[in-house]
Formats: sequence, structure tokens, C-alpha cells
Amino acid sequence: MMTIGTLALLSIGLPWIGAVVVRLIGDRRPAAQHASAVVFALAGAVAAVAMIPQKTDANVLDLPLGSAFGHLTFLPDGLAVFLAVVATVIGSLAVIFSVDYMKGERQLGRYYSYVLFFIGSMVGLVLSSNLLLIFVFWEITALCSYALISFYNDDPKAVAAGIKALIVTQVGGIGLLAGALLLYVYQGSYDVPTFLATASTLPADVLAVMAFGFLVAAAAKSAQFPFQTWLPDAMEAPTPVSALIHAATMVNAGVYLLARFYPAFEAVPHWKLAVVVVGAVTALMAAVMALVSNDLKRVLAYSTVSQLGYMVYAVGTGGIFASQFHLLSHAVFKALLFLSAGAVIHAVHTRDMREMGGLGKQMPVVKVVMIIGGLALAGIPLFFNGFWSKELVLEAGREGGPAWAWAFMVVGAGLTALYTLRFLSMVFYGEPKGHGHVHDAGPAMKIALVPLALGTLTTYLLAGPFGGFLGRALGEGHEVGTTGQVLLGILTAPTTFVALAVVALGLLAWWRRESLSGLARALRGIGTMASNSFGFEAINRGIVSATVASAESLRTTHNGVLNWNVFAILVGLVAVLAILALGGA
Repeated sequence: MMTIGTLALLSIGLPWIGAVVVRLIGDRRPAAQHASAVVFALAGAVAAVAMIPQKTDANVLDLPLGSAFGHLTFLPDGLAVFLAVVATVIGSLAVIFSVDYMKGERQLGRYYSYVLFFIGSMVGLVLSSNLLLIFVFWEITALCSYALISFYNDDPKAVAAGIKALIVTQVGGIGLLAGALLLYVYQGSYDVPTFLATASTLPADVLAVMAFGFLVAAAAKSAQFPFQTWLPDAMEAPTPVSALIHAATMVNAGVYLLARFYPAFEAVPHWKLAVVVVGAVTALMAAVMALVSNDLKRVLAYSTVSQLGYMVYAVGTGGIFASQFHLLSHAVFKALLFLSAGAVIHAVHTRDMREMGGLGKQMPVVKVVMIIGGLALAGIPLFFNGFWSKELVLEAGREGGPAWAWAFMVVGAGLTALYTLRFLSMVFYGEPKGHGHVHDAGPAMKIALVPLALGTLTTYLLAGPFGGFLGRALGEGHEVGTTGQVLLGILTAPTTFVALAVVALGLLAWWRRESLSGLARALRGIGTMASNSFGFEAINRGIVSATVASAESLRTTHNGVLNWNVFAILVGLVAVLAILALGGA
């Protein structure tokens, strides 16, 4: 039986090896590339799942990297292993889906190599217990997301979206790096468990800088207010990549960061309130934006931003279990929704829902599974995982957060039901819009979609074991109980009935939309603001433009001779490493 340290290395290394193999195969052999990508993605998932029975609260694989960089260590506790499993399992399903979706596409080697590298990097991020290495993996995922969002590099919109994602998330990276360096200065170590156990010994102002720096990092990575505009633009990527980013990798990293370091920062004045504000404002704002968008993938992207807001909000209220349980539910049903949307777009060659309609009869499998995902997103009881986890979030907010924020989240739940019914109706019902013969999902697509649909209908049954599996990551006094106790608590909570009433109003609003046309006209101004991201698009565009302009001003330092440019990069790297080594000594 392999040790958990070996499994941790395999769950990172197998996708990375696959990335190299797929690239070496060459684009003249697409069948071999598809097969190799699937095999290595599944192998990484098997290694991650095999860690479940061996999870531990102690560091493994202690490899010294020198005084400046600390030790290469992994902490495969419940929280880390859970997210590693999400990244690899959902990631492997996205790879399987790609076999049909990317058939006939050029540059498959580039596509699959970045996807596999992305999956392995996310696993490294959550398993690492060296804060500096967490930052390294954090930046690698940013690079992979940039490369995949810009995959169609002959499309200016895709390239611009990739650059925007890279720059905006780098703002957050500064906060994470600053925290890592502060920790090393005051404790002489990057070890995360040591920091969590001794955080109170740091000067209060230093701990506050770290806490709010990490909040900025998490907000940028998880597309939270005020950095939310990069994620909808990331829809220029191939749809399996969108599923990967939204359900399995990139955006989960910010929520993970807040949950992992919550025990260290919960006592920092105003930090929990700031987390609540970020989550609540994002959840409501993004729900409104989803309601006015006609691009199917952007609707789902705004939905992701909103649901991540629920997770961030739950962390701020102290509901770590609620946050991570909703992350699990969301990973499953949002991967299902994005891959279903990919099947639709692949069939009709448009993302505009106004050009769809009546697809249910021609795409029966996709219709069924996408409705299952939509009902989970909308929080419809009783058999959909999104209902149970979202109610846990609302209950945690009622107990541990301000009343105004809880009201925001309840209103957001109603809007979620409204825009969910809207996009399902526009895609699958009504009169066909003349898109000719439409084929249902291909075999590989169905292999990816069916397990996700089954997961959407069943993962809520893991509530009790999941809480026990997270263990110490939940903190003291956060015992969860059995699945029956969790579900019964949700069904009897007053919050549940209020939320269900608001969800019912959201559904009713869509069914009675014609009679509410006057109200819709009165709110048209808000809709126009939402279409323009409430002004934040201009702010983010300004940040991107300033960054690009500063980079352009440095072009004079490039003489066009590649050898000299590479030499300059190496000299700079050596200088940085020397400074770090001398500082460590």
C-alpha cells in the first residue's frame, strides 16, 4: 500500500507527466493525445481519492529546500484532500468531455498540456503546507488560467480576457506573497501548521496586514467584489476549461485560503466583518448581473461569482463546514451546468440564448442533466445538493452574521431561482430559432455528464461523513453530527422556510413575467448598470490598461535578441535567489 506522501506526489505529478507526454506525442496524432490526457487525468484522480482513508493532520514529505525557502512539506488533512479530490475528479471529467468537444481542434497538445498542468498545480496548492510554495502554486494556476483563457489566440477577445485574468489575479498574489514574507520575517518559517498554532504570538498589526492581504488575495482569485469582472470575460476559453476553472480549480483557491487560515485571523478586528461584506455584496451583485445577461456561459459565470460569494460569506460568519459543503455541491452541479452548456453550444454554435429555444426535444439527455444542475443551483428541495448546502450557509449567516447581510443572501437566493428558470426556459423551451438539425451530446460528453448528474442528486447524503472528514479544519466546537442530524436541522430551521418562500417568489416572477413588465421597465436602470458590471468593469479595465502601459514602457530594454533577453532573465533570477539565500543565512 502506498504511503500518503507518495500518493500526494502522484496526484500532482501524474497530471504533470501527462502534460509533457501529450505535448511530446505531437498534434499529428490526436487520438493518442485524447487517450493519453484521459489516462493521466484519471490516474491523478485515483491517486487523490486513494488519499481519503489515509488523511492526516501532520506534515508529510519533509524535504529541506534551504534556509531561504524552508521545507517542502505537504499537509494532506481533510480540507486539503477534499479539494485535491475535487480538482482531480472534476478535472478528469472535463478532460473526458474534451474528447468530443475538442475533436478536430488544432493545437490539442497545447490545450491538454495546460489543462493537466492546471489540475496538478491546484492539487499542489491545497496540499502544500509551506506558505511560500502555496504562493508558487498559486501563481502557476494563474499562468495556466491565462494560457487556457487565451487558447484561441487568434481571437483578440480571448487574448484580452486572458491578460485581464492574469493581471487582476496578480493583484491578489501580492497580498499572499506579502503575508508569506511577513511570516518568515517574524517566525523564520513558512510552515502553515506552526503559524496556525502560534498566530496569536505575532504583533497585532502584522497579523492584521496578513489577514487583510490574504482577503485581497482570496477576493481576486475567487472573483469577489471588487475583482469580479475577470471571471465572466474568461468565458472566451473552451467550455471544458470554463468548467475546470469554475468548478474544480482556480476560483476555489480563494475560498480555500480563507477557510485554511480562518483560525489564525478570526480574532483580527473587523476581518470577519470584511469577509462577510465581500461575500454578501458579491453574491447579490452577481445574481443581478446573471439575470440581465443573454450569453449562456456568462450567465453561468455570474452564477459562479454569486455562489462563491455564499462560500466567502459563510467563512466570515464562522460557518466553515457550510462553506466547504457548499463548495462540494457547487463543484458538482456547476461542472454539470458548464459541460451541459458546452454540449448545447457545440451543437448550435452560439452562446446567445436569444438564438436558442426549443432544444429540449433535440437534446433530451442534455436537457435532463442540465435541468438537474439548474434545480440544484436554484436551491429546490429535496433531492438536489444545492438546496441543503445553501440552507446551511444561510443558517450559519443567521447565527453568526449581521442581519443586513443575511437579507442580501436571502434575496440572492430568490434571484438565483429567477435567473435559473430564465436560462433553462430560453435554451430548452419555446419555439426553435431555426438552428437546423441539432445533435445530442456525444458519447464522451455523456460519460462526463451522467456521473455529475448523479452526484448532484446524492452528494448531500455525505453531510455527516464530510463533516467528520474535515475534522480539525473546522476548528474547535464545530462538530457536525450525522447526516440525519444535519438534514433534520436544515428542515426544521426557520431560515429554510424563509429562503424557500423567497425562492418560490423568484420562480413565480418568471412565470408571471408578462404581468410584471411594468415593474421590469421601472427597474431597467438597474439592469443597465448590471450589464456594465455596476461600473467595476471600468475600474478593472483601468488597472489592466495601466499595467499594460507600464509593460510597454519597458520594451525599450528589449533589444530583440532572444539570447540576451534570456540571459537578463537568468541574471535577475540568480540575483533574487542570492538575496533570499543571504537573507535566510
